[in-house]
Amino acid sequence: MTTTDDSTGGTGGVHQRSDHPIYVELQQSPEFGELRKKFRGFVFPATVAFMTWYLLYVVMSNWAGDFMSTKVVGHINIALVFGVLQFVSTFLIAWLYGRYMNDKVDPIARELNARYDAQIASEVPR
Repeated sequence: MTTTDDSTGGTGGVHQRSDHPIYVELQQSPEFGELRKKFRGFVFPATVAFMTWYLLYVVMSNWAGDFMSTKVVGHINIALVFGVLQFVSTFLIAWLYGRYMNDKVDPIARELNARYDAQIASEVPR
């Protein structure tokens, strides 16, 4: 069953159902396994690191009030510094994620997509 849907961003807009043999072939390929491994290799450690950092901030705010209220400069205390660093770390992780995906994951995904497009194009009647 072939449907046309230009909203998916594919080349030509022709897409097959997800039970098409090309999906199974690509999913079982070593390249797809490598893609998943590289994706998980960044996302899981980054998520654990950020959640640990965030929960440390929450725990310290709740149970280490004296420490968090320690003045650093003027009216700026450690809690405020930690809060600002939450934003900084969020943007840092987003930037690192973008670089990592562009360098390590996207090339593999583009190659798999090209294989998919070539297979689908060879099946389209002319």
